[in-house]
Amino acid sequence: MDIFLLIGIITGLLTLIVGMILKGANVAVLLNPAAIVIIFVGTTAAVINSFPKSELSKIGKVAGVLFKDKKNMNAADIVIQLVDMSQIARREGLLALENMTEKMDNPFMKKGLEMAVDGLEQEYIREVLNIEIENMEERHRLGASIFTTAGGAAPTLGVMGAVVGLIAALGNLDDVEALGHMIAGAFVATLFGIFVGYVMCHPFATRLKRKSFAEIRVMYIIVEGILSIQAGENPKSIVIKLEGMLSPEERAELSRKQNSGKNSEGESKDG
Repeated sequence: MDIFLLIGIITGLLTLIVGMILKGANVAVLLNPAAIVIIFVGTTAAVINSFPKSELSKIGKVAGVLFKDKKNMNAADIVIQLVDMSQIARREGLLALENMTEKMDNPFMKKGLEMAVDGLEQEYIREVLNIEIENMEERHRLGASIFTTAGGAAPTLGVMGAVVGLIAALGNLDDVEALGHMIAGAFVATLFGIFVGYVMCHPFATRLKRKSFAEIRVMYIIVEGILSIQAGENPKSIVIKLEGMLSPEERAELSRKQNSGKNSEGESKDG
């Protein structure tokens, strides 16, 4: 689970509540049924009106991606795995990798490696894997656009909620005490709308896009690694090629893990 998203949501809520307390506002004013209905039900309606049923049915999976942290998509680990496979292929031949595919928990790598072991043309393998990447990218784009739509609708509905609240307040000008309470309640919808839009939905969309970018980059690393293995390239050459697709932090992690692996091998030989 990606705990930082949960921390961000809780921090946002605490910021809102503490800020209201420091300003002397009554936090109980947030318990406004009308504002909750206008923002949350209204935003849901806006999303429903924007997307067909087939796309809305996937929103549960999309929400799950927000909190899910894919363990099998670490770039440095992927490079090490590809280099290890290239060493096996150089020593024992490409068919020696066939048994490894059964144990793989990365379906994309498994599919690519199976095609390489079957001896399919490199251009065909690249085309098939690129199509899969493009389809996944489109699915991720759709998920992000749902939250972007919700993030755009919520603040606007907040303004509408404030207007509705003010209309109700102006209809009760005789009761001064109730008037102040109603005016304060009128702006709760605006508060909810801004919070939902700019603390939750828009950041969620950005998070999905960043996760998609990171996953797609690793998938391209897998494509290049598998095609290099099939071509029989030297493991050192493969490392140099794939390192160019890593960030400085990932290169440092790769170097650290490679050195750790070499030290472990050295100790086992000495022992």
